[in-house]
Amino acid sequence: MAKRSLSISDDQAIELAEMFRLMGDASRLKIVLTCLSKPRCVSDIATATKLSPSLVSHHLRLLRAARMLRAERQGKQVYYGAADEHVRCVIADMVAHVRETDSET
Repeated sequence: MAKRSLSISDDQAIELAEMFRLMGDASRLKIVLTCLSKPRCVSDIATATKLSPSLVSHHLRLLRAARMLRAERQGKQVYYGAADEHVRCVIADMVAHVRETDSET
């Protein structure tokens, strides 16, 4: 397997660190996980995560600004989903890693 260079610019390092910082909050991580399989509206996300709609909206604003999630308006509702396949894969890989570690103990 060929090795890829993982060097990035200072600005990219700052952006990546911010994404990891955002995922360090359990509520935001649960919101992202809820939106991975299909786009969801705020009320569905709030129900699934047991968070208030206003808190979910606050977190969604941060996650959209970090390009972790995207929003799509359908009529009066806004649905939130993974920004792209990269986000989906990184989160899915980390979930698999955690599950793998749990099964080894």
